[in-house]
Amino acid sequence: MTKMADNTSSVEIVEGCRLPVLRKNQEHEDEWPLAEILSVKEVSGRKLYYVHYIDFNKRLDEWVTADRLDMKKLQFPKKEAKTPTKNGLPGSRPSSPEREVRKSLDLNLQSATAPSRGKTLPTPKRKVETVPLATQVSPATPVPSLPSSAEASQASVFPTVRETNTFKSREDHDQLSSLTTNGTARRLIPSQPGRKRKANCGGTDEMIKVLQYNNPQSASVFLPPPEDSQDSSDGIPSAPRMTGSLVSDRSHDDIVTRMKNIECIELGRHRLKPWYFSPYPQELTTLPILYLCEFCLKYLKSLKCLQRHLTKCNLRHPPGNEIYRKGTISFFEIDGRKNKTYSQNLCLLAKCFLDHKTLYYDTDPFLFYVMTEYDSKGFHIVGYFSKEKESTEDYNVACILTLPPYQRRGYGKLLIEFSYELSKVEGKTGTPEKPLSDLGLLSYRSYWSQTILEILMDLKPDNGERPQITINEISEITSVKKEDVISTLQYLNLINYYKGQYILTLSEDIVDGHERAMQKRHLRIDPKCLHFTPKDWSKRGKW
Repeated sequence: MTKMADNTSSVEIVEGCRLPVLRKNQEHEDEWPLAEILSVKEVSGRKLYYVHYIDFNKRLDEWVTADRLDMKKLQFPKKEAKTPTKNGLPGSRPSSPEREVRKSLDLNLQSATAPSRGKTLPTPKRKVETVPLATQVSPATPVPSLPSSAEASQASVFPTVRETNTFKSREDHDQLSSLTTNGTARRLIPSQPGRKRKANCGGTDEMIKVLQYNNPQSASVFLPPPEDSQDSSDGIPSAPRMTGSLVSDRSHDDIVTRMKNIECIELGRHRLKPWYFSPYPQELTTLPILYLCEFCLKYLKSLKCLQRHLTKCNLRHPPGNEIYRKGTISFFEIDGRKNKTYSQNLCLLAKCFLDHKTLYYDTDPFLFYVMTEYDSKGFHIVGYFSKEKESTEDYNVACILTLPPYQRRGYGKLLIEFSYELSKVEGKTGTPEKPLSDLGLLSYRSYWSQTILEILMDLKPDNGERPQITINEISEITSVKKEDVISTLQYLNLINYYKGQYILTLSEDIVDGHERAMQKRHLRIDPKCLHFTPKDWSKRGKW
């Protein structure tokens, strides 16, 4: 260790360098993952380095001392060319993305329309190939069209082997959630031109037979493709939405926003350690602790300022209307236009724990639903989700967060369940805005799985035959969008192919696992306790 520290004096470590850094893993064992130096500072004559562990989530970034650096494997940053280059020629003007897309389109058209010079190329036969599970089951990615019954002999959309039912490591989840950062998807199996579908390929109203405790290859039914699949068959990314989206534009990331700027937050009886950057005022970022009023979320620089504020603050619950209460759990609906200061303070706090979303000071287009826990001192914030007042893409959640002190206690699923209860009252199907964080992806997958399995297991046989249900019916009962229903069935590996049709097979392992999970799920939304009247925001001149 001391030798490594001595080497740092002879070699200057600059921003952008990469080298192994010592850290403790979940088993409290030493490991040396590769890390990038994002910043260097000197405190009391001692150098500290802010490192980002490559292929790890940004919330693990931290300041480390020189004795944790392995100088033997130091990699210096590569020098960039001074003049932007184009096609490897220095001095050329860099091309814009639009020009590149246009050029690629022209090239594709030329290659497609170019006549063959006297030769007829044979049409290659399609190979049956297994698609990896992680590539095709992310609920944040639009579900690819399933093959028609004419193509049914190649049921390669579904994985042939399911490894385990357990989740993989955190790094795998980060890779999985990163599949959705551009909001686009490509077909896993490209459709062949000239091939006609058979007449019996109906929509999502086709019946699906459900088998329990059965061999997968013992029944039949057809699962059709989703009607409004958002696949990008030409591979061109769709333009970002210009409405009230909270999706972060990663192209504007810089070193400042990549580093945590708040050391600690005191919120009521909890002290929170932020995971990510949040744009609090610059003068507050040097404080050891940032104090927040737990009722109005106003930020203050000292405990004395907070105590003085609490004598004047009359709030004991979030502003807005209480639309749900059962036991100690309440939900408040907050209009981003009417309660702008509270909404902005809520966004600042949430940004400390959300990396994939950006912060807009214009909160007017959004509604905020804050979940609280009640005690004798007031209503304490547990988590929240926001949604657009008008969503053209059926989004029922823009941002969703359970604060760290309340995580792993069932509150995340309660927030998700409440968002779908609102969609049921509105008479719509909904889906969360993409991309989801790694923890958000896990929560939604778990909620969708439990909700769909609950419906399938409650089905009763009809006249001695196996129970039947359509994708549309599942979607209408749960308010979960059809694409999310299909992707969840694929993720659970419930869909099996037999004799030209698709069936759902519930094995004993799936049923037992579901029953165990439901026994642990004590917190549920009671629709009778919801007092909510949806508003038609499209008829209002201004929100």
